[in-house]
Parts: sequence; structure tokens; C-alpha cells
Amino acid sequence: MADYKLNPHERIDVEVILQDLEHYHPRRRGWVWRKKAKNQDMGPFHYREISEPMQGESVGLMTAHYFDNIDPQPMPTITTEIASGRFEDDIRRMRMAAHHGADHIMVIRTAGQSHFDGLIEGTPQGIGGVPITRKQVRAQRKALDMIEDEIGRPINYHSYVSGVAGPDVAVMFAEEGVNGCHQDPQYNVIYRNINMVRSFVDACESKKIIAWADMAQIDGAHNANATAREAWKVMPELMVQHAINAIFSYNVGIKKGNICLSTVPPSATPAPEVFMDLPYAVALRDLFTGYRMRAQMNTKYVESSTRDATVTHVLDMLISKLTSADIQSTITPDEGRNVPWHIYNIEACDTAKQTLLGLDGLMDMVELKKDGPLREKARELKERAVLFFEEILEAGGYFNAVQQGFFVDSGFYSERGGDGIFREIDGGVGVGTVYERAEDYMAPVTAHYGYNNVAQYDESAVSDPAKLIGGCTFEDPEKIVYIDELDEEDNVNVRMAETAKYRGKNCHTLKPEMEWLADGIVMITMFFPTSKKIAEAAAVEVGHRMGLQEVEVISREILQEAEGTRVEIKGRVNFDLDVNELEIPEEPDVLTEQEIWDDIQRKPMTVVCGTVGNDEHSVGLREIIDIKHGGIEKYGIKVHYLGTSVPVEKLVNAAIELDADAILASTIISHDDIHYKNIANIDRLAREMGVRDKLIFIVGGTQITPEIAVQMGADAGFGRGTKGIHDATFLVKRRRELEAAGKWPR
Repeated sequence: MADYKLNPHERIDVEVILQDLEHYHPRRRGWVWRKKAKNQDMGPFHYREISEPMQGESVGLMTAHYFDNIDPQPMPTITTEIASGRFEDDIRRMRMAAHHGADHIMVIRTAGQSHFDGLIEGTPQGIGGVPITRKQVRAQRKALDMIEDEIGRPINYHSYVSGVAGPDVAVMFAEEGVNGCHQDPQYNVIYRNINMVRSFVDACESKKIIAWADMAQIDGAHNANATAREAWKVMPELMVQHAINAIFSYNVGIKKGNICLSTVPPSATPAPEVFMDLPYAVALRDLFTGYRMRAQMNTKYVESSTRDATVTHVLDMLISKLTSADIQSTITPDEGRNVPWHIYNIEACDTAKQTLLGLDGLMDMVELKKDGPLREKARELKERAVLFFEEILEAGGYFNAVQQGFFVDSGFYSERGGDGIFREIDGGVGVGTVYERAEDYMAPVTAHYGYNNVAQYDESAVSDPAKLIGGCTFEDPEKIVYIDELDEEDNVNVRMAETAKYRGKNCHTLKPEMEWLADGIVMITMFFPTSKKIAEAAAVEVGHRMGLQEVEVISREILQEAEGTRVEIKGRVNFDLDVNELEIPEEPDVLTEQEIWDDIQRKPMTVVCGTVGNDEHSVGLREIIDIKHGGIEKYGIKVHYLGTSVPVEKLVNAAIELDADAILASTIISHDDIHYKNIANIDRLAREMGVRDKLIFIVGGTQITPEIAVQMGADAGFGRGTKGIHDATFLVKRRRELEAAGKWPR
């Protein structure tokens, strides 16, 4: 159906989008920035900083009906971040977001994809994001082409060029018309523990391709203040990370106007946020003239309340408005709630549009003071950043600095908190995989970094090496090998067949949804005149009596300890509850982060971990250990991760060899109770080898029942919903118990 066009009165037909994908090629490449409207008048108002309006369909703000239904567009590009796990439903969300003003659609990758050593094919369902595959990218770019026509302006499509397969992904993105990307080798090194040499060599090739494709590139510096124990203290480091990636990118060939700093105000209210963060924003703009600013809001200190997230969003946009922003991110409502639902994507876009329009012309009426604390603090931050850079050079360069733990340290430079992330130059994923090119090495492809030895065949090919093969896939997309689906069960066709009766323009079957078509999720907000613990239990009971499954409290807020609590769950009901008939669950008994940190500083702890048996699951365990996900690494616990499908003998032997304090075993597969048998085998082996009383042994997995895990020989078992702080709390408490009893041998 080559003539298929979107109709604003009909749902997008994803099945049509998926047809004939093997022959689809993007109609354009490169990033498109908004342009200032020549006519700043719209409806009854005169604006000063609005961009060219949409020429097609759009949805204005809720109050627009009071003002001739106008839909003015602010100057910054507006982002919506999507991470549902099902790309076919994200296509529908993209359309909704575009109608509300988003012209930058950022698709977050599935958890763990940084460690994939190549491209994946097909369209499996993701966890913590969407699996980035050629088919997924191609289908969404094709859909966005149609959505562009519908709303009447370009839409930039974006994802991540990072991880072990970074250059492979960059090539695929260039082939498939991706317009923007994240690319920062420091992210690989610091947060994904990918080998430094590999990361920076890969970045050279990736950035060369990004430059050819005219993509906008966003860096990853903001992850430092999302990870550091005290985020507001890492401002000098953030500036250094921005500088490293910006000048690296520029020297490889990306033009300054497409290099974007991912700026995030490091503090959050109740701190005096504007006073603290505005000088940082000013200092960034002073140092990085000519580069673009991508403003993202603080996500480290966001709770599950939409009110809290929205206020943070607005305050952070005020800081951007007082300085500048070329791209305005809207990630906060999803990031804080960890629920990538349609409504929050759209509400965040509207929040950005409403705030920026409301602040239109602000800088014509106010001016940042030229003296006083603003300029003094900005100068101080720049000086600290320069001194930080000088110390990196004195340490022997970036690699040595990372190895010495310079980065994500919670001290306000030149202070050191001693809690930085340490990575080894000769360690990490992909270590030893960079090789010197042979003398006769040849790469007859476009946008290749470094010497590719084509002159020996044709001297005129030096500036156009792909001419030796009649053009590579960049010039001749017919050379691209398109693979449809590989998994017979985990693919879009199977998923869409399951929801077929809910789709189609003549469909009369409806089911509520929040994330995926017909997922059946509804959300209700209720208030109970009682304490938080009782109100949560009461709300869950309401959901059960409604007949809901997997009832979950997604947000709660104490309005006054004695008078009442607001609770959000899935569902609606209108009957009374007797509090005395409720079962009040005990709250998880966890230590504070500071208590855990202090105990580990008192006596360091080493753990060995892996997914045991023939189990290939890794996401759950990585979230328990990785610092990026709030895992036990953040408390200073040294982790040795052995991977997946680890024999129980290897796990125990590694614990002995490394003189570890604890074993963390993950096990998901439960057929024939193999998960419990593996627990018993670890306990037995440790006893046979005489080390069981020297080790704390804990096990986790979605099918684990804590009581049975202990019966099988573990010190503790953790099931679904476990977080890193739960494991860290148990490790610290268990060691204290053993020390107090005189049974800890260390």
C-alpha cells in the first residue's frame, strides 16, 4: 500500500507500516533544527521566540480553546523519550507525541544492549527499553515519514551509538536515516565497564559515520550527576566530561552545530536549586560557545509523584530559559516513575511547550547580573574544571585518571570523596580486542576513520574509497542485507496476532491501556484518612475487589501523618473498606545508604556473582550489581561478575581464588526445581571445600521463594522486585551478626 497516508480521524495502521519493509529506504538524512517564525503573531498574541508552526494536524494545549485554538511552537526542539519494550506500540505513541509538539523522538535501548557484540535482528520484546534492530529502526523511521507529512514538519529520530557494537550500530543508523544519537566513549568506560581502548577506538569510527550522516550527537556527561552520591558536587567533572567528548567529536569531523552537551541541573528542590544550578548553566555556555545545549531535567532526585516530576521539569526549564537550550528533553515523568506510559510522554511534551511559551520574551525583560554571586560562582566552576583537567594531564591522561577513580566522585573538586568509579585500563568488556591494522588493510567504504589503503588500487579513490566497489551501503542501499524475523515466538507478528481484535479502523473492541495496546492497565488515584502503611494496604485491597490482577501501588504521598495519604493504583471502585480487616505488609527493613556506605568503608567487601547453571538471564542480576541501576557497586562493594551460565563449581572456586566475602547467585529457570537444586549444590560444594563458614551466600530470581532458598542452604533468598539496597543491607547486617557472634573469620 504505497499510497497509504495517515488520516487524523483514524488510528495508524501498524500492519501497513510493516509491509514491504525490505524495500523501504529513508527519504532524508541529517538533523533538522527549528527555524524562527517570520511572523511572530498568532491568534490574539504577539510572540518573540516562536518557531515556524506546524503546517498540518496538531493538538494544542488544553487551554488553547480560550485563544482561538492556536498552537504556537517554542524555539527549542522538544524531545520525547520512549522505552516501552514493544516498538509497534511506540509507533502509536510517536504519533501522539508529534501531535503535541515533539519533533525529536528518542528511543531508549533495551537493558544490557551495550554489551551485545553485534547487531541483533528481528523485533524481540525489550526490557527497560526497545531492542534496537534494523527492522525496528526501519519501521519507526518509515512511520515517522508519514507522521511528518501529517503534522507538516520534520521529526528527528534518535537512539544510542554506544556499547561494544557502537560502530556497527552507527553504520546501521546512517543507512536507515536516523537523525540523532548519543555517542560518548566515556559512558562506555564509566557506566558499562567497556574497555577504554576499545571504547575510544570505536568512537573514532562511530563519530566519523555520525559526521557523514549529519546526525546531531548528544554526550553522556549527565550520567555523572545521576549516579554520584551527591550530584550537585560533580559540576566541575561534568564540564570536563563535556569538554572531552566535544573536542574529540569536533576533531573527528562532527560540526560544532551538531554537537550537543547533555546538560542537567545537578541539584533539586528542596535545595535552593536556581541559586545553585544557574551559575553552572552560565559557566557551560561561557566555555562551550558554538556547541548546542540539550537541556534535560534532574532525574536523580525525582519521586513517583507526577506533581513532583512536573515541578522539577518546570524549574529546570526556567534555568534553561535564563541561559539557552537548543533541545528540551522531557524525560522526568517517566524516569522518576519508571512507568513509560502514553499519558506521561504526552503530558511531558505539553509541560515543555506550555512552560516555554509562558516564558516567551522573558529575556527581553530581565537580565542576568554581571557581578555578584552568579558570575563569581560561574567563574569558580570554570576554574575548578580547568584545574580538574590539569590534574588529569598530570596523572598521565584520561585513562589513568579513570583508573585512579577521578570520575563520579562525590567530592566538589578539588575535594575527593573517594567514591569514584574505578576502571582498569587493561580490563573491562572487550579488552584485548583492538588490533593494529595490517599494511595491506583496505576498507573501501565511505566515512571510514583513519588510513584505509585504497591508493594502491586507485589514487583517485582516496577521497572516495567506496568507488572501488561501486558505492558501499551508504550510496547503494540495495546492498543492505535485510533480515526480517529470527525468533518464531518473540516477534512483532506474534504479538500483533494476540491483539488483532483491538486493532483496525473498523475495530469495535476496546480495552484500556497505558503502555501497550490492550494491556488492560487502568490507573486510579484515591485518598484514605489514615497512615501511609494502612493506606497502601487499603488501596491494594480496592484493586483486588475490582477484580484487577497484579495490583500495584505506583505512587503515594503523605498529606499529613495523622490525617491522610494519597495513593495511586490501577483501578476504580466505590465501596467502603474496613481498615481492621486489612493485612498490613511489613515495610522492607533496609539500612540507609549512608549506613551501608560507612560499614563498607569500615571493612571493604568483595563479592563474586553470576547467573548459575544453564541460565542465560542477566538483566536482573546486572540491576542488582551495576552502579548505573543503583546496585551494590554504589556502596563501595567490589564486584566480580562471572556472567551467565556459570557452573556452580566455577562460582565457588572463584570465591575462593578471589578471597571473596560473599557469593551472589542469580537463577531464573525453575523447571524441575533446578533453581533450588543449584542453591543446594553451591552450599554443598562450599562445605566440601571448607569455606562455607567464610562466605555469605545469597540467591535471587523471580521464581525464588526466600524461605525455600534458606532451606536449600542459602543465607537469604530474594524474589521479584528486589533492589540493590536489599542485597547490600543483608550483606552488611549478616556480616555484623557474624562478627558479633565471633564467627566472622576475617
